[in-house]
Amino acid sequence: MSVAAFLPALPWAVPFLAFARLADRKPALAAVPPADPHSHRVSVVIPARNEAATIETVVRSALASAHADFEVIVVDDRSTDETASIVTRLAAHDARLRLVHGAELPAGWYGKPWACVQGWRAATGDVLLFTDADTRHEPMLLPHALGALDAGRGDLITVNPHQRCVTFWERVIMPQVWLLLGVRYHPAAVSRARRSRDVIANGQFILLRRSTYEEIGTHAAVREEVAEDLALAQVVHSRGQRVWFAFATELMETRMYHDLPHIIEGWSKNLYMGGRRSFPDEPLLAALVPLALGGAMAYWLLPLVALVLLLAGVVSSAMLTPVLAAIGVSLLFWALVSAGMRIPPWYAVAYPLGALALLYIVVRSTWRGATRIEWKGRSYGAEQAEAGRRLR
Repeated sequence: MSVAAFLPALPWAVPFLAFARLADRKPALAAVPPADPHSHRVSVVIPARNEAATIETVVRSALASAHADFEVIVVDDRSTDETASIVTRLAAHDARLRLVHGAELPAGWYGKPWACVQGWRAATGDVLLFTDADTRHEPMLLPHALGALDAGRGDLITVNPHQRCVTFWERVIMPQVWLLLGVRYHPAAVSRARRSRDVIANGQFILLRRSTYEEIGTHAAVREEVAEDLALAQVVHSRGQRVWFAFATELMETRMYHDLPHIIEGWSKNLYMGGRRSFPDEPLLAALVPLALGGAMAYWLLPLVALVLLLAGVVSSAMLTPVLAAIGVSLLFWALVSAGMRIPPWYAVAYPLGALALLYIVVRSTWRGATRIEWKGRSYGAEQAEAGRRLR
């Protein structure tokens, strides 16, 4: 069999070029010397809405920090579950923990920015750490992050944690998303970015001085943004300050979503609006984001579609060799991506399901746009987006 017979499969080998970028695990937060444990008073702010399943884990891990001087503030964003009572129980045994009962959501605000602002108002620290309820921190996470801040690595320190995937759908969909994010926003590239469109922050961990936070206008500056972490990083960069993004997979882990409905709702909220926000001053590129995302998923599905058409007699049998080669190369690629995320490599056989599910999410997210966003029991409609625009 000639080499030429495999040439139609060559495009599916191109993604392997991304491994040169993805394999680069620098900058690494653990490589930064930790700060003096008494160097700063840190306020750890945890916005929480209906987080009863995870809030105790993140609170206990934050309280176990090796840093000496800190407080943990949980802002209960009007939860309808046991979030507040769990925090109240934990606070009774540790004076460093406080519960803030969130006020009613104002017009023009999304829930998380509003909760973060309320946490800032209650905070007493000269350094603020905003972190999410679905995270778990190692004791040295905060000391290393403070070390990076003190060393002048950036004015906003953010990290890439280990993404823990447990269920089937997490293990087949999350690699698809993480690949896109890893290529678009590699920490090394973000840390040296010259344009605001090329920076991002991970809302699961945002550390900055209180003075910096207040200078940029707090989360009020991004109150109308669904992807408030991305927008906040862009605001920081646009003010001439630096975002430093580092790998922290040994110091922090997160599990964003626990089942298929949760994954669909979460990424439906973020993909379209976050994708458009990634090109804030380039409307044409922003408009093309849904096509680019959908095209990326269709790319992985095309060899499977060709195989079905071939078996149905619609496509010439001469294409069998390149079609099978493209599928085989894709399987190897996703096995390596899965292994890099600490997912058993055999989940690669389900990569078409992951691509199909994410294609559905892209279509769903685009269809809804800014006119229908649902998350944690709240619905945000067109009037919410319009109120946010009026507040600018």
